[in-house]
Amino acid sequence: MRFTETRAALLFISPWLIGFFIFTAWPVINSAYLSLTDYDVINDPNFIGFDNYVTLFEDPKVGLALRNTFIFTVMSVPAQLVVSLGLALLLNAATRASGFFRTAFFLPKMTPPVAIGILLLMLFNGQNGLINSFLAIFGIDGPAWTTDPDWVKPGLVLMSLWTVGASVVIILAALRGVPQELYDSALVDGAGWWRRTLRITVPMISPTLFFLFIVDSINALQSFTEAYTAFFGSGNTTYSNDAALFYTIYLFQQAFEFLHMGYASALAWLLFIVIMAITVVQILLTRRFVHYEGGQP
Repeated sequence: MRFTETRAALLFISPWLIGFFIFTAWPVINSAYLSLTDYDVINDPNFIGFDNYVTLFEDPKVGLALRNTFIFTVMSVPAQLVVSLGLALLLNAATRASGFFRTAFFLPKMTPPVAIGILLLMLFNGQNGLINSFLAIFGIDGPAWTTDPDWVKPGLVLMSLWTVGASVVIILAALRGVPQELYDSALVDGAGWWRRTLRITVPMISPTLFFLFIVDSINALQSFTEAYTAFFGSGNTTYSNDAALFYTIYLFQQAFEFLHMGYASALAWLLFIVIMAITVVQILLTRRFVHYEGGQP
């Protein structure tokens, strides 16, 4: 009976297994081999050992791209969590039209990333962008978001908030699962809104916040489309390119613009190792702050 059930289960998940091995497992294994070769797509791979890895540690662009990516991640992940939590708390408190606003918050998530990159240039143009035009109403001289290296990454962080709708919905679901009797007991004890939020709400939804913290960090470390569309996709040659050169953009350039596919594979494996290391550190450092109703998993 157990063998029959196992065979049936494998049969049902076989489409996923086939797709996984063809489109995920095989490319990963093949990229590991290509990272040890000199390969330009046109000619056959030439095995060169670990020369690509030696080169990437000597390449100043790798350090620049990693630094830009880390700065963006450190800025964007907390901002996304705070904004998502704030919007979810507002939705949770809403009694009427909550379904409409939930949909309205999620819809921007459906916007194609390329469109977001173009929208960034329209909103954050230093001369006639909508953001600076709005600031001018209050007598504030807005910065050159797209050309000043000091403001490129803050502008990208603000644009990343455009797609927090999915996180809002996830946090809202967690908020709906917090027992109401906890709030009732806190009200009897005279706890205010802030105290209830910090002492009850945040600890009770901490597993969800922890999950989003990990996922948002991984996504930020792999940021590509918006920044590439805004600063590289149209032949943009302004000096702000260096400030927007994320690691995945440099990897893409090496692979598909310069046809250094072997070197790009080595860059991809370095990114994989960095993301894995950061994720492990995050789990070890933040796990003790996460509250699980049934105890630690």
